Amino acid sequence: MNVPRHPSRRFIAEAEGYLELGMVDHALHSLEQLGKTETLEFRPLHLKGKALRIAGRYAEAVVVLCRTATLAPKNIYVWLALGWSYKRIERVDLAIQSLGEALAIEPSNALIHYNLACYWSLLGNKHQALQYLATAIDIESHYRDFIKKESDLDSIRTDPQFLTLSSAIA
Repeated sequence: MNVPRHPSRRFIAEAEGYLELGMVDHALHSLEQLGKTETLEFRPLHLKGKALRIAGRYAEAVVVLCRTATLAPKNIYVWLALGWSYKRIERVDLAIQSLGEALAIEPSNALIHYNLACYWSLLGNKHQALQYLATAIDIESHYRDFIKKESDLDSIRTDPQFLTLSSAIA
């Protein structure tokens, strides 16, 4: 195996490997060897945010991912991870803001629209939820397969437009 000679590269490679193996605590330990979060560059910072999110340490992940977003404001995956983490600390309003940033970068990304539908549904805004859901399905029809089991959409489940979206033939 080729081990990177530069210590920071080695710790980053270790962290990536540990994450692939599902060894989140080991990944975080490797990343801690690189120093304080405030001094990390994008790649290790993004890995740390991902590891914290996987570990269920969502509030910590939010802090790290916010910093990551300042370093790579055009990276939709950072905004998606940030939104996902905000949702889990019950800040759906901030999750929507994060996905709004992602949507500004990639307006035709069905995953962003789908997640926005879920988040608006959680807030009880049927109009917004249904609008984003319809767009997600228009972009990629396979999202229709997910909506019947998606508990985030429970607040709109009986709406006639939802019933039409969920039963339409692709």
